[in-house]
Amino acid sequence: MDTQRQWTQPRGGDGPPGWRPPRRRVPALLVAGIVLVLVVLMVVLMAVSSLTGLRLWPSFANPFAARQLDRSPPVLLEAIEDLEVYKAATGNFQVVVDLEEGPRGIPLIIKGQRTLFVAGGSVDAEVDFSTLGEGAIKVSGDGRRAEITLPRARLTKARVDPDQSRVFSRDRGLLDRLGSVLSDNPTSERELYRLAQARMQAAAARSDLVARAEQNTRAMLQSMLRSLGYTDVTVTFRDPQT
Repeated sequence: MDTQRQWTQPRGGDGPPGWRPPRRRVPALLVAGIVLVLVVLMVVLMAVSSLTGLRLWPSFANPFAARQLDRSPPVLLEAIEDLEVYKAATGNFQVVVDLEEGPRGIPLIIKGQRTLFVAGGSVDAEVDFSTLGEGAIKVSGDGRRAEITLPRARLTKARVDPDQSRVFSRDRGLLDRLGSVLSDNPTSERELYRLAQARMQAAAARSDLVARAEQNTRAMLQSMLRSLGYTDVTVTFRDPQT
């Protein structure tokens, strides 16, 4: 008697118990092609980003990157004393000295000389920080306001520049030319330089050089202290106490 074998298939199965269908393998050539396309696409995107400056993909900050927080207090205002003398303005001057020398009663054509001297030089206006005493610098409790009291700007001694100065003309009397009493050398021009220096000093005193120096000093201090966090900076100039 023939016995017919019957296979009992599990639910959802396509074969006998323990049997699995073979896996479909993706061809290696296809995988290599996909990888190559991705690499080429990435290179193209990087090139476009470098040439155009466009960011084609988002960037994320490094959460573990080091950071710095400067909690140092502002520099003490007393540090401005290190400036000592601040040259706040410079005035350039040119003066003409017309000097005539000779004995009275004798015409210049016979005895004496007339010299025309053109001189160039400069005068500085400076503020002295080294004399600041207690109370000259006041800071509010919140560190936002500062009041500074400074001595008025002062003029330095005029400087005559030899490179910018020369004898324009010199007329001598007959006796002076014959005797060569004075010659064109630096020692004979000493009086000319002295007169030119005095006239430059007087011209600087009549100018607005002192006011300009105080204006420049105020602007410099306000800019410096505002960069340190002070929002209200007042600078006052006054004559030194005698």
